[in-house]
Order: sequence, then structure tokens, then C-alpha cells
Amino acid sequence: MPSWTSDKPQGRGARPATAGGQPRSSAGSRTDSAPTGDPPVTSTKTKIKADLAAEAEAIGFARMRVTAPDAVPEIAQRLQSFLEAGRHGQMNWMAERTHWRGDPAALWPEARSVIMLAELYTPDHDPLAVLEQPDRAAISVYAQGKDYHDLVKKRLKRLGRWLLEQEQGHEIKVFVDTAPVMEKPLAEAAGLGWQGKHTNLLSRDLGSWFFLGAIFTTLELPVDEPEAEHCGSCRACLDICPTNAFPAPFQLDARRCISYLTIEHKGPVDLELRELMGNRIYGCDDCLAVCPWNKFAQAGTEMRYRGIVEAPPLEELALLDDAGFRARFSGSPIKRIGRDRFVRNVLYAIGNSEEPRLAEAARPLVNDPDEAVADAARWALLRLALQP
Repeated sequence: MPSWTSDKPQGRGARPATAGGQPRSSAGSRTDSAPTGDPPVTSTKTKIKADLAAEAEAIGFARMRVTAPDAVPEIAQRLQSFLEAGRHGQMNWMAERTHWRGDPAALWPEARSVIMLAELYTPDHDPLAVLEQPDRAAISVYAQGKDYHDLVKKRLKRLGRWLLEQEQGHEIKVFVDTAPVMEKPLAEAAGLGWQGKHTNLLSRDLGSWFFLGAIFTTLELPVDEPEAEHCGSCRACLDICPTNAFPAPFQLDARRCISYLTIEHKGPVDLELRELMGNRIYGCDDCLAVCPWNKFAQAGTEMRYRGIVEAPPLEELALLDDAGFRARFSGSPIKRIGRDRFVRNVLYAIGNSEEPRLAEAARPLVNDPDEAVADAARWALLRLALQP
């Protein structure tokens, strides 16, 4: 899913490495003498970081990098510009607690390091193939299995507990897309990847398909160099967008993004945008799937990110009442949008299907108690009636 903030500056310089090193020997000391005293602080912290990275990999994360809480001073202005332009749409929560969202160091002033982690969910199929099956529901890859919030957070807590066992007296806080933390700029500053022209994070050897988690800690760790941008002249992600949601490279207008429209937008979707949504009923993977860096992506190993839903028939989904919706999508991130918004999306897909037989699934919903659902049903029937 695209990052909701935009106006990414290009060519940001690398953050200087942390100073420090082995203390010099005093004059006249014997070269064969045994070391005395505690090990140098820098080498100790380097070892702690290396051990932490090894533990992260053992737990299931694909990669770990470290940055400082104050490593992204530019995001406050980027966020403000995004909000002032109204590109956040109905996501009013983005305008709340901007003093924290725009400054990770203010979120927890005691924090000295931000540990950023990547967890793969690389698909084992072509995510765009379902778009050629208009009677089937296209659901974003990240939502086809168990809710990533739950799985990533459990791993973050496990890794955090391990760190506290090694470094007693310190504290941690874990975040995974549920707090005023802008994970993508922090991940770029930590060197996990860079925010591409579609505003998502991508990596030269992880591709596009990974979740982000963050551990803030009072322990000061050596930081990694930020990742430079490697998009070059490529425009694949910009050109494939069905709704032209990118006003310019590295900028997103969420109000036109199908991920936003199907997940965050309440009420009816503008008529202009409905027919551009095709059969995408939850999220959109187009800009992720066409990125050339995906040819270097590593395979995902967490099987729980797969299998709950793939490409179900639209008429089957249109029949869901609230209880049926909750039962079908228990444990899935889809559950959070509720039955009404979900069925609204299904009806837009039915209207776009060019399959007159699907009118029978839409017809009972013209009197649905939810006005957005009833409106979508009427629109779908009108569209299907115009089919030759």
C-alpha cells in the first residue's frame, strides 16, 4: 500500500557514521600485554547490534537496520504540505498528533535508537493476473492471509524481550503501523530501502513486498547509513496507476488511490473513480507489482500471510451479511473495514465486470440499510444494463 505522505526530497545526503573506535595504547606499553579493563564501548555496542541482527533473522525478520530518532527532520514539513493540500482525504487521524508523527524523537524523548525491521510477504503468484478475471475479487497480497499487525507485533515483542535480557536497565516500545510513527522515512534513514516514486519502500534485494516494524529503545546503538534512491528514469509504477494517483514522482494524492478508496474512504466513491477501480475490492498492488526491483526479491517464508482469501467470486461476497463477513474474515486485516464498506466495493467490481449474470447478486442490495451499499447496487445494475 502506498505511503500516505508525499513530497519526498530527492538525493538526501548520507548521515555521518557514529564516531568512536578503539582507544590508542599509551606510549611504552608492551605489545604482547593482555588487555585490561572493560572493552571499548563502541565495540561492545557493535557486538550487541550484530547479535541483535542475528536474533532478528532467527525469529523470522528478513533484515534489521538502526537509525536515530532524530534522523528524519524533513518529515514534519512533508507531512504539513501533504495535509495542507488535502491529499489525506478523510484520514483525519493523520492531522492529529502531528507533533509526534512529524518528529519521532518527540514521541518518546528517552529513546536513543530506532531499530527498523523488514518482514517479507512476497507473493508466490502474479498479483496482476486476477485483474483479467472480472468476475473475481482482486484483494491486495498483504491482506490474503493473517493480519500482519498481529504477526509482526509478536515478533517485535519477542525480539525486544531478547534485547532487554541482554541489556538490563533499558526500555523498549514496539510499533507496527498503529501509532503516530512514520515507518517508511525511518526505514529509509536506517538503510532498509528507499521510498520509490510510488512512495512505498523498496529494496534492491528485498523488492517491494515487505512489512515494517519498529522498536524504539533507550539503548544507544551504532546507526546504519541511509539508503540512496535507485529508481533512475523508471516510471513503471507511475504509469500503471489506474486512477492517476501520483501528481508527480514521489508524490501521492490518497484521494485517488484505490488502496485509500477501498479501505479508508467512507460513503460513496466518486463516479469518475468507480469505473477505474475494476475488480479491486481491497487495496491495490499495481504499483508494487510492476517494480523492476522485484526480480531480486527474496521469497517469503511466513505461510500465514497466505491462504485465507485469494480471488473469491464476486457474487459469493455480495451475499455476506455482517455475521457472515466477520466469520469469513476473522483474523484478516480485511475485517477492519466492516461489511458495509466491503460489500460497497464488491458492488463496484460487479458493475465493472461486464458480466450481466452478476446483476442477480446486486439486485437484492438496492434497498440495503447502508446508503452507500444501496447506491453501489443501483450503480452496478445500471452499468450492467448498458452492456451489449
